[in-house]
Amino acid sequence: MTATVTRPAPPRGPRRARRRRVSRQTREMWLLMLPALVPVALFSVGPLLYGIGLAFTDARNTRNHETSFVGLENFGRLLTDDEFWSSFKIGAIWGVSVTVLQFLAALGLALLLNENLRFRGVARVLAVVPWAMPPVVIGLMWKLVYHPDAGILNDLLGTDINWLADFSLALPAIIVVGIWTGMPQTTVVLLAGLQGIPKELYEAGEVDGATRWRRFWNITLPQLRPVIVAITSLDFVWNINQFGLVYVLTQGGPGGQTRLPMLFAYEEAFRYRMAGYASMLGLAMAIVVLAVLALYLGRQMREAK
Repeated sequence: MTATVTRPAPPRGPRRARRRRVSRQTREMWLLMLPALVPVALFSVGPLLYGIGLAFTDARNTRNHETSFVGLENFGRLLTDDEFWSSFKIGAIWGVSVTVLQFLAALGLALLLNENLRFRGVARVLAVVPWAMPPVVIGLMWKLVYHPDAGILNDLLGTDINWLADFSLALPAIIVVGIWTGMPQTTVVLLAGLQGIPKELYEAGEVDGATRWRRFWNITLPQLRPVIVAITSLDFVWNINQFGLVYVLTQGGPGGQTRLPMLFAYEEAFRYRMAGYASMLGLAMAIVVLAVLALYLGRQMREAK
């Protein structure tokens, strides 16, 4: 006859005490997070959900209009709106051009500021000056630069071109401003990434006889890849949603040549009072941006593997 040995059950006291302690910590965590969560919910999540809801209505910014649900009617109108597709094309040119050229200029400046140069600290401070300036101030400053009669640019070139009113030059002119405006934060991020690359890698490459270009291509760029993916994604989102800077510079003119999608949505909402249609414009652009980012990030992650 064999005896069966049963393992004694663990005491319930410590387990219950642990559960109570975890529950208390969770409550304290949520209590501490409330001051930050409440403003986000009120001023970000709430308006976002409200805007999505408006996109499926015929809401108008008028006093006596009764709002009703129209389903996908605004989306159907969007697909056949030539002015929207024109603004979408301009926004795509603006977003891609500014993001790519901004990155290239910022990478060159970051590489320069990473060198052991004289007055490097002063140069780093001057490089981030545009970052500290509000978009309205930047827009007004560049309007003076581009002024046809008293502008610095025309004085330097000896011309009298109205840069912001010319149909073929207005978009390139504001692209230059966009690059100058967004370059500082991209430079700072890339510079931080450069300083995080171990120097031993460069020393090993130099011992192996790799040229400066080879070290940049085989060491610097691969090491910066996560940083590049992150900052270019953020830059694209910021640029494609740009409003204030371009509004101050051109207000979408001349003849809609610089009317970005957000400017078009603003006109529909506040000039023509079509709040529902403007909300659908914003929702459509958000979906497009998210889709582009998903494709871009997915491809980068597959290549990284």
